[in-house]
This record gives sequence, C-alpha cells and structure tokens, in this order.
Amino acid sequence: MKALEFDRKILRFAAAHVAGSVLPGRGATVGPLRLTDVDPFPLPGPGWMQIRPRLAGICGSDLATIDGLASRYFEPIVSFPFVPGHEVVADTDDGSRVVLEPVLGCVARGISPPCPACGRGDLGNCERLAFGHLEPGLQSGFCADTGGGWSTFMVAHESQLHRVPDHMDDDDAVMVEPVACGVHAALRAGVADGDVVVVLGAGTLGLVSVAALRHYTGAGTVVAAAKHPVQRALAAELGADTVCEPDEVPRLVRRITGSMAYGDQLTGGADAVLDCVGTETSIQQSLALVKPRGRVTLVGMPAVVKVSLTTLWHRETELAGAYAYGTEVLSSGERRRTFDLAFELVRAARLGQLVSATYPLADYKAAIEHAASAGRRGAVKVAFDMRQEKERNR
Repeated sequence: MKALEFDRKILRFAAAHVAGSVLPGRGATVGPLRLTDVDPFPLPGPGWMQIRPRLAGICGSDLATIDGLASRYFEPIVSFPFVPGHEVVADTDDGSRVVLEPVLGCVARGISPPCPACGRGDLGNCERLAFGHLEPGLQSGFCADTGGGWSTFMVAHESQLHRVPDHMDDDDAVMVEPVACGVHAALRAGVADGDVVVVLGAGTLGLVSVAALRHYTGAGTVVAAAKHPVQRALAAELGADTVCEPDEVPRLVRRITGSMAYGDQLTGGADAVLDCVGTETSIQQSLALVKPRGRVTLVGMPAVVKVSLTTLWHRETELAGAYAYGTEVLSSGERRRTFDLAFELVRAARLGQLVSATYPLADYKAAIEHAASAGRRGAVKVAFDMRQEKERNR
C-alpha cells in the first residue's frame, strides 16, 4: 500500500525545522516525510477494522510536524514511524463511507474500566494516550499501529467511525473532523447570549469556529480577524458581523464595547476571544482584547512562545485550551456528541465549500506547500485524494 510515512530521523527533522522556518511547507522537501510502500497494518484487537481513505485533509498540526516546529511536549504521546492524516473520510469493507474520529481513547486502546474523561465522553482529555495495547499516539495519524489518512489503507476501531449519510459528498465529509474542533472551541469559550466575541485567524479553524458560534451559541457581535480577501468573504458568509485585518481589531473592539485604551491594552474589551492562530503575537493580542474576567480560548496549537502574563494576573483573565472533541453540553442542558453536532453544521453551513484543492499522494510536496500558504493563495482546506489511486489499482 502507498503511504506518506514520517520517521524519527533527527538530521532530517533538523533540516525540516530550518527549511520550514524560512518557507512554510518546505519541510516536506528536506524532512523525514517520504512516499513509500508499507505493509498493511494488522488489526490491533477486537473491534478494529480496515478502512481505505478517500480524502484526507492537511491541518495545522500536520504542517507544524512536517516543518519541525511542533512542541516537544508531544514526543511521549507519538510513536514512530507514523502515517499522518487524521481528517479522514474512508470506505469500509462493507461499502459504507465513514468519517474517522481520530482520538485514541480508552475504548480503542482496550482499557477497562476507562479513565474518568473517557467515561464521561470527553475523549480529547483521555488520560491513557500512551498505554493499552497500542503504541503511544494522541490520535490516529500520530500512532505507529494505526496508520493515518495520508495512505491507501489504515485501521480504525469501530468506536471511532461515523457513517456518512448518502446525501453528503466527500468534500463535506472530510470537513467533519475540523468542524468538530470548531464546535468544541465555540462551546468551550463560555459564550453567553449577547456577548461580543472575537475570532483571531480565518484559516480552517477560524472559519469553522465562526460558523459554530453562530449556529450553537447566542453570541451577539462576532468580530473576525482575517488577513486575506477570500478569508474575509467567507468569514462574513459564515456569520461574522464585522470582518477586518488583524491590526484593525483593537480599534473595532474598542468602538463596539465603548472601551478606552492605555498602550496596547483596552480598559474593557470583548467578552471572549478565540485565538485560532496560536502564535506569540496572537496570544498577546488576545489578552489585550479581552475584558477583565473574560476568557481567551486557544484553538490554534501553540508551540513554544514567550508571552507576558501580567494582564492575565491583573485582570483575572481566563486562559483555556480547546483541543479535539467528545461530548458537549448545549445551553439547553442537552448532551450531544461533538461529531453529531459537526455533521449538522457541515450540512447547514455548506462547509464542504472550504475544500479548495486536492492532490494525489505522489504530489505531496506541492500539496503541503499549498496548504502552508493557503490563505495567501486564496485557499482554505487542502486535502489528499486517494480515490484516483483506487481507480488505478482496479
């Protein structure tokens, strides 16, 4: 089977770090990612099955890994060599199409009884990511035993699979996993009815978070910061009331909230900020934009950053992370699986439109460079397309 495999090769990883720091996506050219033939993965245990990816998205955490920019925090919960790809729509042996929920929690790992987080349905907070009958791996796509979506074959546990409705096309289906991240972020942000909410960043995560805020919360005014024209147009279409460039956000929030400014800090500010970028600059701006006792939610994956936390202390700001998905509690008190909410939102907001380009595995270097510069090139989601590979192999 064909797969893009990422191995633990220190010199190539160092080269990727240098190249990716200069030009995002260039780590695919010099780093440890390679297209190769690998043996099919054996089934790890009961409840596991073979699946064959159709489309698999390229996300920010994939790009950070390939460019050697990911935090070393992940080293104990990743196993090598792994096949990347966790945004996956695939075929099963019985002819069904499925979307993968990639977190490798206690059920997939054969651990009983499950940890408290898995027991209450919060898979993203599983406490057993390095244990059980699998090699360490926070998700499929970062685990040596499961494979990943950047291939023609992988294995998955039945608890990870969600059947795709017949009326949903593959572009919509491959967006379900990233949309689930946006739904979780919007609900994690603690938005109350009428709140002023700022979303920094309008890549995939930022855009789906805007859509989720509009669909699942009572947010009053949603301000979206977007660098590029296509991003600004999509943010407005998906529900942002005001869309602007990142440098303009403080002035707009100051006007909307009636705040004053001292230095870079607002006296008041937004009720909530969703940081979908995760850089030193965006985190510092988030803390400057949020009101005292407001909440900043980190949706974009930060690496190693240097940020002044004085305002966090002085203004009693909440700084929270939003990772993955599991079970959500809606304002009505109803508990719903995040993926079920994501399927609904993909359909309601036509989020398959965010899939801008697809590539065969053989063109992985071009695909990754495209994904790394998606906003500048007028794109949002870039994905690998294995459907053509299947046709050639028939």
